[in-house]
Amino acid sequence: MDFSLSAYNKQSFQNISLSQYDLSDKEFSDCTFKKCDFSGCRLSSSSFIDCTFSNCNLSNIKVDNCSFQNIIFESCKLLGILFSVINTFLIGWKYEKCQIALCDFSGLDMKGSQFLECEVRDCEFINTDLSESDFSGSDLLNSKFHNSNLEGVRFVGATSYYIDPRFNKMKKARFSYPEVLSLLGVFEIEVEY
Repeated sequence: MDFSLSAYNKQSFQNISLSQYDLSDKEFSDCTFKKCDFSGCRLSSSSFIDCTFSNCNLSNIKVDNCSFQNIIFESCKLLGILFSVINTFLIGWKYEKCQIALCDFSGLDMKGSQFLECEVRDCEFINTDLSESDFSGSDLLNSKFHNSNLEGVRFVGATSYYIDPRFNKMKKARFSYPEVLSLLGVFEIEVEY
């Protein structure tokens, strides 16, 4: 596949390997990527606007100064991504049934983001604004939330989370029982049934 152009609009890419490609300084607008392998791809200073990634492998992509606006990730694999270095202007994304692990979302304004029925494991959300976001049905094993804004966040059906309410803003966050009891873990109290 030839990626010599600087901009791509309303194009569909399917079953292609972009592994180890350098797609820096490109613009993708209203594009669809299906079953594409981006593992190790460099996307520095590129922008993705109104794009959908479906069944793609985005492991270890390099995203410094990359822009993501209104992006949908469906059944994708995202491992080892340092999202904390992206261009933070107008971030907007939805993850659905994705495998997300060892990613760093620290310092980002991610208001209203959606992580629906995802595995969000070993990820960092430090100094992150996640207000009004949705983690419904997601597995948050070993993910770290610290000094983050979790106000109005929906954790209903989410599992394996450990959130210290002393170090995060949590007003009007929604949880389901019995997982909500994990919030008491930091206080070393025992709950009897």
